[in-house]
Amino acid sequence: MIKEIIKTARPHQWIKNLLVFIALFFSKNLFHPTFILKTLFAFFLFCFISTSVYFLNDIFDIKKDRLHPQKRFRPIAQGDLSPIIAMIFAIFLAFITLCLSYLLGLDFLLLLLIYLVIQIGYNIFFKNMIILDIFAVASGFFIRILAGVFAIDVPLSSWLVISAIMLSLFISIGKRRYEIILLKQEAINHRPILKEYSLSLLDQMISITTPTIIITYMLYTVAPETIKKFGTKNLIFTIPFLLYGLFRYLYLIYTKEKGGSPETILITDKPLLIDILFYIIIVGLILY
Repeated sequence: MIKEIIKTARPHQWIKNLLVFIALFFSKNLFHPTFILKTLFAFFLFCFISTSVYFLNDIFDIKKDRLHPQKRFRPIAQGDLSPIIAMIFAIFLAFITLCLSYLLGLDFLLLLLIYLVIQIGYNIFFKNMIILDIFAVASGFFIRILAGVFAIDVPLSSWLVISAIMLSLFISIGKRRYEIILLKQEAINHRPILKEYSLSLLDQMISITTPTIIITYMLYTVAPETIKKFGTKNLIFTIPFLLYGLFRYLYLIYTKEKGGSPETILITDKPLLIDILFYIIIVGLILY
């Protein structure tokens, strides 16, 4: 049963929780011992709370997952893990995580609770509500970024926050597009809300979020408060890396018909991974 629990926990998706380190990185506190420990603690708390959500997702979607060409191999869908045991584990893990999160402050606890409520609400309500389902999925990415901010109590540029919101929506829309292409005629049976979407509608949404990400990030790099905070205008030289990353992701969505699992793309697509690593190195050299 331990093997089934680990598989359901989906540790390969914990890479998404690295988003909590954005605040540490861009606040120039990457080498601050206390802030590093707090951010690491926040990272693991999100690994735990997201794991409890994965268990709940698989319990709620057990029948639909059995119709999915990939998700049907999940332990709960296959019958290898009892839904009752999975529910007990999810509730226990969520409770422990929320209790521990108070060590990072009441604001962090409330943020983690909001994340949990949104995810539960998604399984019960939002996943059947057009557009709101995309926002609910996107909120998971954005809340992770906010968690890093709350963990060390530092401000982030409004332009960077807006850019992060739009990037979260961009990824979420890409996931919906992937589902329609992958499941084809079976899409409605797996996720009824997909009947309300069309590829042209999702493409329009992507065409809105993509330039917004670029514009808001550009404004962040040249904003007076950014230049004053870091004492340099050189962040503009990171824009090509952002552009390449977005264009590469669009290529994977439209040409390779991927996008269902951003964390898998990040690990498996070498050009995108190299671009992100170069971006981090360049930003690090500029800021530190």
